[in-house]
This record gives sequence, structure tokens and C-alpha cells, in this order.
Amino acid sequence: MTFFRAALLLGAATLAPSIAGAQTAPAAGAAAVKPIDFTERTLANGLRVYAIRDTTTPNVAVQMWYDVGSKDDPKDRSGFAHMFEHLMFKATRNLVAEQMDRLTEDVGGYNNASTNDDYTNYYEVVPANHLQRLLFAEADRLSSLVVEPKSFASERDVVKEELRQSTLARPYGKLFSTYASAASYTRHPYARSTIGSIQNLDAASIDDVRAFHATYYRPDNAILVVAGNFDAAQLNRWIDQYFAPIKRPAGAIPRVTVTEPQRTQPVSYTVYEPNTPLPAVLMSWHVPADRNSDTAALSVLQTILSTGDSSRLHENLVYRDQLAQEAQAFLDTKQGTGNLILFAILAGGKTVDQGTAALKAEVARLRDQPVTAAELAEAKNEILTGAIRSRETAEGKARVLASSVIIDGDPRAADRQLAEIARVTAADIQRVARQYLGDDRSATIRYLPDSAKPATATGDTIAVASTVVAPPLTPPADIAIVTPASGSDRLMPPTPGTPVSVALPQPVETKLANGMRLITVERHDLPIVTATLVATGGGAFDPPARAGTASLTADLLTKGTTTRSATQIAREMESLGASIESGADRDGASVSVTVKSDQLAKAMPILADVATRPAFAAAEIERSRTQAIDGVQVAMKNPAQLAGLTAARAVFGANPYGAPLVGTPTSLKAITRDDIATSYAATWQPAKAALVMVGDITPAQAKAIADAQFGGWRAKEVVQPTLAPPALPAPRTIVVDMPGAGQAGVVVARPGIARADQRYYPLSVANSVLGGGFSSRLNQEIRIKRGLAYGAGSGVTAGRQPGLIAARTQTKNATAPEVVGLIVEQMAALGKTPVPADELATRKAVLVGGFGRTIETTGGIADVLGDYVVQNVPLSEFGEYTAKVEAVTPAAIQSASVTLLDPAAASIVVVGDAKQFGPALAKAYPNAETLTEGQLKLDSPTLK
Repeated sequence: MTFFRAALLLGAATLAPSIAGAQTAPAAGAAAVKPIDFTERTLANGLRVYAIRDTTTPNVAVQMWYDVGSKDDPKDRSGFAHMFEHLMFKATRNLVAEQMDRLTEDVGGYNNASTNDDYTNYYEVVPANHLQRLLFAEADRLSSLVVEPKSFASERDVVKEELRQSTLARPYGKLFSTYASAASYTRHPYARSTIGSIQNLDAASIDDVRAFHATYYRPDNAILVVAGNFDAAQLNRWIDQYFAPIKRPAGAIPRVTVTEPQRTQPVSYTVYEPNTPLPAVLMSWHVPADRNSDTAALSVLQTILSTGDSSRLHENLVYRDQLAQEAQAFLDTKQGTGNLILFAILAGGKTVDQGTAALKAEVARLRDQPVTAAELAEAKNEILTGAIRSRETAEGKARVLASSVIIDGDPRAADRQLAEIARVTAADIQRVARQYLGDDRSATIRYLPDSAKPATATGDTIAVASTVVAPPLTPPADIAIVTPASGSDRLMPPTPGTPVSVALPQPVETKLANGMRLITVERHDLPIVTATLVATGGGAFDPPARAGTASLTADLLTKGTTTRSATQIAREMESLGASIESGADRDGASVSVTVKSDQLAKAMPILADVATRPAFAAAEIERSRTQAIDGVQVAMKNPAQLAGLTAARAVFGANPYGAPLVGTPTSLKAITRDDIATSYAATWQPAKAALVMVGDITPAQAKAIADAQFGGWRAKEVVQPTLAPPALPAPRTIVVDMPGAGQAGVVVARPGIARADQRYYPLSVANSVLGGGFSSRLNQEIRIKRGLAYGAGSGVTAGRQPGLIAARTQTKNATAPEVVGLIVEQMAALGKTPVPADELATRKAVLVGGFGRTIETTGGIADVLGDYVVQNVPLSEFGEYTAKVEAVTPAAIQSASVTLLDPAAASIVVVGDAKQFGPALAKAYPNAETLTEGQLKLDSPTLK
């Protein structure tokens, strides 16, 4: 399970596989995926080094993976490995606190880290000329980390806010973060949550931290992976210079040796939890370690169950029976015993008994009947495409290799598993289903809202079993306490090398006879293509009281055409290893697919059919409407999401960008088929559309495909009304009371500008200073200095119409007023004083570096160019972005900030347990309004 820096399980997404086999998604046709070309060596101190050279990128990825994770947390210290991960970004003997951010983010790169049950990893991507500096820094924090009381206390507070944010405040947080693991193990320390608990975090001492570092952070317990644009001989010299002198400790590395006994009787729990908008059920079964030969068959089994709209869980539970709002399966394999996990978040009005029966039926079907040849082929193609996409970037290649080493002990495990998947048969899948997925081996969690608890009922407690064997922390006898070097004793990071540049891919544009634009970008390094058809329109044109029309219309594009049913669309596309996606934003809509280039000719007729011949069948409208309503109900129980929706409405009122893009339960119920047909006709016209094709394709090939599939597209011209937004409402301060909320969502938002406004780039740089990245002013003040939040940031949404400027964070309820004050203070400061030259340079680098990383992938390039089309931005911007960012002056930033970041024009929204912060907020903002969840009306321009 992946935990980004200071990260933790964030709902269902966190159950995504983290092991080598699942990350790289082994598949049939393994020859289509080029094996990772790497070199390896082991230093005398035990450090294993892997290098993957890629001269097509101007960047380099540096990753340090340590063979220690949350399973190694000491007894009564769950969450310890994860908390320690935070401290690795503080001071070392030669680096001051946060200097890792200076060496990465400030030069246009980024850094992060994650904690898994089995490992902790630290990773950076920087321009290639900064490689030596990163190697120096990684070696320094391996060998000489400074652990001192101030940083220890601050980061412990940050982790607490992270826990509140994703476990306590987020719907289903406890289910995925703590209950799933606790219910799955009786002896193995995998039972403990990676994020831990407030009590365990409070119990940790600074001496524990130092002992943990001395025990596990040693060269013979680590691997270093470098991937990207570098000189191999020079890389070896730098590694020898910085890592070889680090001593290898004499003692043995403690290892978890306990094994989880096979479950022979089913276990079941029923819990009642607050902040649960819809009931849920989760079931899990033990599976062997990732290196087991059965992982290949289990990977295909999981894909058949859960990948894409034609998967069994989606097609049967979500689509056909409309039993679940979401249903998925995850194969969570590990160094030791892992789990196959199935879950369903039930649709409105459905019960956990129905959900449990349906999940059991799908598992029984796998045991009792062989999967079909079509399902088997589809799953292998989907896995293969996933494997290719995971290797699009140097960072992706490094991650695939490193996880193979740590989880399987073999850098070639990912490639080997690809070959094993190709050989999986239907009989293999049935065999592993029978072997591992018996009814007597299941663990079930029935997760219900506390409001549904009968007066006489007693909910179950899901806690880590007392029989779980947690490892003791036995520190080495000679722990050296490292202190920062001073004066001439401090070694400074080396200076950057000569910048490395590569040619930026250039879009080639032509036009079809019907007026449709065709934009092609060639990239032949991997055999994939992303094709995205975008059209101008979107949610800004939703009829009054019909918010969500454009979003619902876009969703319905893939739910049936005049020639194909929704099921046929999903099956045909996913049989090619692809999935088709559609969506809408304020200014446009899109439908896209990423597919292996040898399958493109088969995928494009489906994409064209979806875009040009949607059926909008009554049954599909009702199905999509119901799912959308359920999704909105879940979102509205998340304090941060509800704060964002409320802020947009408070700022824009009746303006087109004010209503929720995906709608509300009330507006969604009001949408008719005529509304949908009108929205489609106004948006999807050849003259208002562009096909963007990026990847392993030439402009000539793209033109031939576009002519064949879209050349005959004709549509009646529908002129959209000119938007004439009413005057913006006055700023407001709004409290939405969510009693018992685990955290408060805070948003300070105000009107912005259109994308075509000449102030766009000055505002973008100003926003980067304010809240764009870990080193931004908001994050510095709120997280780093005070530990009040897991993170704080800001964003600019600039469309065809003026969009939103918003600063956002989540904090414990009691500190919401303090956080509001800090945000307001930092917004105002940018208009008062010019940004210093050194800070300006680093924030520009953040924007330039982020843009560069975005366009490393076919999907990233397609997204950027698609946005340009919808926002009416010339394609020349693609090559001019960096120059325009660099041209922004301090005076331009200050001028834009005075006008556009003045908090006096901002509305303030706080959603949380109002009794804990309402009185203090009212003192600072006497005109603050308080609304209950029931009183809040997102359909109304006034919110009332």
C-alpha cells in the first residue's frame, strides 16, 4: 500500500497493489514490453545499486528503498516507520531542515516518500544536472540524520493531522486504514495500521526514533536506484565517493519471522461508524507471498474481477444489478502472507446482506466455473497495457525495479512475472480460486452508518489481536547522536552540473474537411498511443437548476450508442487492453483512450462511435443518474470536499462556474433526456472538436485514422448562448456544521481571471509562491512551522470565463480559526512586498519542472493540448510555456497579487464540528454565518 510523504491509506485507492507483480501488472504478450535494461553492483558495505540509463529525458530519478516497513514497528509503536519517514526530511549533519526541498523542488524537481508494510522508500526527480547533489543528500541522511526534539514534536503533530484527515474525517477511512488489516491477521504484525494511532504516536520517544534509525537505516538494508539521463562512469564515481565510505554495522538486521496461520473458519464483523453515507462490505482472503508462483494466476483473477467496466464486479454489481455504487477487488501481495480484498460501497437503499451475498457469489463463480477465453485474453491485454504505462518515465522504471528487489528479492521479478502471466490458463485461475478463496477462509467487515444502529445492537470492535507478535525494538549498543556540523566542518552540496536538454516534442496540426482539428505528437519510445477527442461546451452551460447536465451527458457517452450497448463498448475496448473514459469540465468535454499502438486501429472505431452516435437510452440515464447521486452523497460527507463545493457557490453565486459541476441530488433528479440531448448537441460538433493523438504514431497515420473514423461526422450547428454572468455576490464567511467531523475543511476563495487574461502567468507564479508545492508559503506556515495540517496549498482555475482562486487545507477542528488567519495573512502579503529574487527563481522552477514532468507521458501531453483546445489557447503555448513563466517579473507578481489575491474579496468556508471552532471564528469574523448540513443548499446561489 502506498503512502506518500507523511501519507496513509486514503480510502479504497490505498488498497491498490504495491508489490512488484501488481505494480507492473504482468500480462500476456510479454515480448511487447521491453525488459528494463539496468546495471547492478553491490558495494562492500552491502548497498545494492541499480542504474537505468534513459537519454530521452532531461531528468533523473533517484530512489532509496529501505527494507523496513510498518510490519517492523516496535511493540506498542504502530505508525512508527511512517512517522520516521517524516523525520528523514529534516536535518542531517550537513543539511539543514527542509534542504531536501531546496535541492529538489526549488530546481524544478520534486521529492516524496512512502511507507508500506514491507518497505519505506524515498524518491526524487530532478533535472539531470542535479544528480550529484541528490546522491550527496541521500548518503548524508542515511549516515548522519539529526534527530532533535523540535523537529520530532512538529512532525508527530503533522502525522496526527494526516491521521485525522484520511482516517477520521474521510468517509470509510477506518474501514480501509485500520479495520481491513486488523481483521486480516491474528499473529503477523501486518495486522497493524501503517498510520498507527494517536496513542501510539504520543507514546513514541526521541530515543526510540534514534534507535530505529540505527537499527534499520544502514547500507546493507537499502537499495539505490538511479534512472534517467546520466553518464554511467560518472555515476559510479559519485556513488563510490558518497556511499562507499558509509560503514556497515556489525549487528544483524532484525527480521519479522512470524508466519500467519491459515484461516480455517470464516470471521465476520459488523461495525457502526459516523460519516458513513452508504453502507459498505469488505471481504478478504489470504494469498501467498508475491514471489509465489501462484501470484500470476491471482493477478489475472483480480483483473477479471475488477479492472474496467466489463469486469465482473462492475458489470454485475454496479451496472446490471445496480446494487453497489462502487465495487472493486485488490490483490495486496507482500513479502509474507497478503490478501485478495473485495469490497462494495452499496447503492442507496441496498443492504450489506445483499452486498455480502453478491461478493460471495462472484467468488463462488470463480471456484465453480472456468473463466472464458475472452475474459482471459482481455485481462492479459489490460495487464500488459498497464505494464507499458508504468514504464513511461524514468521514475516509473525505477519504481518497478526497486519494488521487485524489495518484495521479491529479484530485480527481474517484474519481467519474469510478465512472462508467467502470459502462460496463465483458465484452469490455473480456477485452481487458485479453489485453493485460496474458500468460504471458510474469508474475513468479512459489514460497515454501517451509526444512525442505522438498532437501539439494542452492540457493534463489534475490530482491534489488533492480542496474539499478534510485534517485534521488540532492540537498539544497537553504540547509537551515536548526530548534531549539525558548523562552520568549516559542514560539507556543502556540490554545485549543479551543466544543464541537460532534450528536444521538446512538437504538435503537428491539420484539419479535416468537416472542420474537426487533428493534433498529433510523435513519441516512439514505447508502443502506446493516447487518443483524446475534446469538444467545447461543458458545465458552464448547464441549465438553471440542472447542475450536472454536462457531466451526466459525458458519462453517458460510454453507456451505449446506436450500434453498441454499454456492455459491448466496455468489452470491446477492454479486450484490447484499454479502457475508454469520458468526462466534462466547466468549458468542455472529452472522451479518451490509451491503448497499445498495435491495437489502435481497433480502438478508434469504438471511440468514434461513442463520441458521435450516443443513444442516451432511458434505462442508462436512470442508472447513471442514480450512481451520480450516490457519489455526490459520499463526497458531501467529506469536510474538505464539501468546503470546496460551498466556496465555489459562495464566490460565484448564480454565475456559470458556481454550481457543482457533477450536480447535487436535487439537480440530478431534475435532468431530463431533452436536457442531455441538448447539452450533447451544443457541445459535440466537428467544428468545435479536436482529436489529439500522442505516442507511437505519425501525423500521416493519424490523419488516415481520423479521416476514416471522423471524416463523415456531421452535426447540426447549435449556437450556444453567450454567457452573461450576473454580478458576483459579496464575500461571505460561512460555517457548515458537521457534528463529530474528524477534521475541519478550510477554503479561502475569491474570483480569478480567464485563461486568456494577460495576467495569467504572473498570477500562476504568484500562486506558486503562495501555495504551489511543499515549499510554498502556506505549507511553510501551516504545516512545517506549526504542524497544523498534513498539507496546505492553493490553486488557480482559469477557464474561458474567470475562474476560482482558492487556498485550501484541513486541520483539527479547534485550530480552524488559526489556519484561516494564516491563509488570509499570506494572501495579503503577496500584494505588499515584492517576492525576493531567490524565492521567485525557485517558484518558477516548480512550474517549469511540473510542466516538464507532465509531458513525459502520452496522457500528460494529450491532457495539456486538450486543455489548450477547450480554453482557446494557441498550440504555440506548448513550446512557449517555460519562456513565459521565466519572463514574469516581481513587479508583475505584485501587481497581479494586489488585484487578484487580496483576501478582502475572498469568501471563507469552514466545514467541521462547529462547536469546537465557531466561537473563535466569530470573534475574528463577526458576520460569519452558520448553516447545518441540512440547511446548506448547494442548488441555491445563496446556499440557503
